[in-house]
Amino acid sequence: MKPHAEIAEVWPRDGRIRLVGRLHGLRSDEAAVPAVTWRLVVTRRAHPDQRLRYEVRVQGDRFEGELPIADLATADHATVEEWDIHLSDGAAELRAGRRLDDVRGKKQIFVYPEQRIGNLSVRPYYTIKDNLSVESRTGGSA
Repeated sequence: MKPHAEIAEVWPRDGRIRLVGRLHGLRSDEAAVPAVTWRLVVTRRAHPDQRLRYEVRVQGDRFEGELPIADLATADHATVEEWDIHLSDGAAELRAGRRLDDVRGKKQIFVYPEQRIGNLSVRPYYTIKDNLSVESRTGGSA
């Protein structure tokens, strides 16, 4: 299996989406990189050059990070935007997802609550490939 950021917990609340998991498939020396070098990278799917980066705490192969949903509001925000989540140390970029639990089709099973900030609704969701992404929607429910 390809290295990835295996998501164990998703906590959408208080204007943030908190993610907890582990770096899966890296050699032990790669996973031991100090926490300050790993970043949570949130990429706007329609505009891949637009990326938001946040520090992630890493201890061994375990990570924890969060993104403030207000940062997903952009001046040229379409009605619906999708944002893909990765963890990156500058050299490797690991897609965030949940693949080690034998549950397939998480898109239809795991439904997270939306959060609102002004006219923007935001909610994390699993894609058809069991990767974790975020949907932001103006003027209605995500």
